[in-house]
Order: sequence, then structure tokens, then C-alpha cells
Amino acid sequence: MSNGKIAGIAIGTLAIGIAIGFFIPTDSGIEQSAPTPVMQTESIDYGIDKITIGFIPSEKADELTPKAESLARFVESEFDGKVEVDVVVPSNYETIIEGLRFGHIHAAFMDTGPGWIAHDRANAEVVMAEVKKGKVGYYATVWQRADSNYSSIDEAVGNKVAFTSITGSSGFIRPMGTLVDRGLVTVEGDDIVALKQALDNSFEYHAFGGGYKAALELLLNGSVEMAFGSDIAPEKYLTPEQQAQLKKVDTLGLVPSHVFVVSDDLSSETKQHLVDSMVKLNHQDNNQILKDVYGADALLPTTAEMHIGNFGQYLDLLPGIEQATFDKKNYDAPK
Repeated sequence: MSNGKIAGIAIGTLAIGIAIGFFIPTDSGIEQSAPTPVMQTESIDYGIDKITIGFIPSEKADELTPKAESLARFVESEFDGKVEVDVVVPSNYETIIEGLRFGHIHAAFMDTGPGWIAHDRANAEVVMAEVKKGKVGYYATVWQRADSNYSSIDEAVGNKVAFTSITGSSGFIRPMGTLVDRGLVTVEGDDIVALKQALDNSFEYHAFGGGYKAALELLLNGSVEMAFGSDIAPEKYLTPEQQAQLKKVDTLGLVPSHVFVVSDDLSSETKQHLVDSMVKLNHQDNNQILKDVYGADALLPTTAEMHIGNFGQYLDLLPGIEQATFDKKNYDAPK
């Protein structure tokens, strides 16, 4: 699909979102517009009998599937029963991305990184972003102990650092991508081995904690001098006493929220109707269906460029991230 058509769908969807009292982005955050009547559209030929929606891979698929099925039934009703809606909760992202690429999956909820890969590799279009507590993302942040005096992520090079995981958006991709972008870290090669070697060459010591809390605990116990993660991680995972022992080094930028993508195989009309249907999950009567899936408060119409923006560039700077996202191998062993 051409960029012109894609932009047209995004703009059209945003207009519908605003019309029903949806959230719109501003420089200071997200505001909610006043609802106005929505024009009813004529019945259309969707050109497809079944739509399959993929959901973020989970080892607890048995818990997620019933909630996903409720969403599917809602979407099915929005198609007036003319289109069957199936769901799939795979064990890995490759199933979703390859499904989008070859037309076996027509839409999917995805994390930011895999969403960008699907956009880049499968020509899938990012059409919506999750909104939680009025925000469409969180900030990647560098942390230090309260008695340290670092002032920039640049000082991480040659130092002892803790990441969350090698596919972590704020805990690895944004900070490591920033260092590569600034020319402070060089990756010589185009695979995960080269990326791991760059880590070995660039830091006195580095560790992957496996999550926000573990990475911050490595900082608290003195194993590292800096830890990477989100701006709200200390408040969410640490005690007040532990929080008092930390302070920020640097704030790197916004990490986008989950995205909803659609396959390029769908016709413009079908794609538009699917997105319009998802927008209706923001209505009070339907909102619990959305909340039950991933805890989002709303879905905001968008595009890959608008929502993911330069975060995708950081992904592109880190060879092997796509491989790490797909593979089940453990790339997070401490060094």
C-alpha cells in the first residue's frame, strides 16, 4: 500500500476518533475531545470471510485467550457477522510477523520493537497505540546511586552498568542505541554476536538483570554504577527507603506504548472498518473489554512514524535485536 493511502487511513481514523470523544495528542500530553455525532456508513463488501488477530506472545496463553476472544467477538459484531474473527496467542513474535507478511494473520497487538520489525519486514501498518493513564509511553531513564555524581549517559562507557534484558525497550534498546548513535559505542558486524562483542568492548562490566527491579538492585548493592530502565521503575518496584538511595543520571526520551498493526493484505475499506471498530472499545460500554486484555485505557489512532518515530532508528542501530526477539535462546547471560 502506498504511503499516501496509509496516511489517508490514519488521518481518517483520527478524525473518527476525535468525533467520538477520543484522546488526541498535544505537546503537554493527551487531551480528550468533546464527543459529537458519528455519521453512519453504508454496508460495504469487506472482501474477506475471516480476520485473524494476533496477540503479544505469552507463556500464559490460557489466561489471555478468553479475554482476547471477548475482544474478537466484539469486533465480529461490528462486522455485522459478515466476517469471522479468530485470535491467536503464539509463543513467539516470529509467528505473528511472518503471519502478517504472508497473510495468515491480519492484525495484531505488539510491543514497540516487534511492531517496528513488522512494519519494516512485513509491511504491516501501525494504526493504533495504547493509552495508559493518559500517556502513550514512558521515559527511558539512567539511574545512579544518590552519592554518585554522573551527569550523562556518555559516562556509562568504560563503566559498570546494568541493563534489563537485551530486548528491553528502556532497559537496553534506547540506552545502547543512544550510545551507538553518538559514536561512543561501535558495533563491528551485523548479528547478535557482534552486538555482544560491542558490549564486552565498551563496558568494564555489564549485566542483564532480567527486569527493572533486578537491574536496580544491582545498582543498589554496588555491583554497577549505572542502571537503565523506565522513569517509574523505582516507584513501582522499590521500597521508599531504596528509592531514596537513587537519583537520575539522564532522561533519554519517550519509549512508545504497545501498538496495534494491520496487514497490508487487507483492503483499504476493511482496514478502515477494523480500526473504526477498535476505536469503539474506548466507549464506556465497551471499555472493559480493552482493559481486560492489557490494561490499556484507550486506543489512539496513529502511524509508525508518529508513534514509534525515532525509536525505530535505535532498533536499526543494534544488529541482532531482531534475532534476539525471535529466538528463544538466552542472550542475557551476565558478563
